[in-house]
Amino acid sequence: MPKYLHTMIRVTDIDATLRFFELLGLKEIRRFDSEQGRFTLVFVAAPGDEEAQVELTYNWPPEDGEAEAYDGGRNFGHLAYRVENIYETCQRLMDGGVTINRPPRDGHMAFVRTPDNISVELLQDGHLEPAEPWKSMPNTGVW
Repeated sequence: MPKYLHTMIRVTDIDATLRFFELLGLKEIRRFDSEQGRFTLVFVAAPGDEEAQVELTYNWPPEDGEAEAYDGGRNFGHLAYRVENIYETCQRLMDGGVTINRPPRDGHMAFVRTPDNISVELLQDGHLEPAEPWKSMPNTGVW
């Protein structure tokens, strides 16, 4: 039987992306640097759910140029995480400078984006009653 291992996303700033996932509650579980291949792989996962990993792939910029920008299908569609309290999670992300693109107006679902614009869906474990300021908060950008 197949076994899920991880989802890979390409990133342009490994430190900013790690800060984002740390705000979300994920932790770095391993890292691999390849001098020869000129890339860094960092695997992150939620504590207690280490088998559901996200691989952050950072391709080092050419010695004489800028880092490659990724968009469309070169990065990914979206990741999804169930959270214990969507309001607390969104507040922690906002306090860390993350834009809540689709606020959890319904007490169930929100969307945010990583520093490389990859969409992350947050889903409430169960359902919370709609509450302010989330209930009245407009969408920002796209997700």
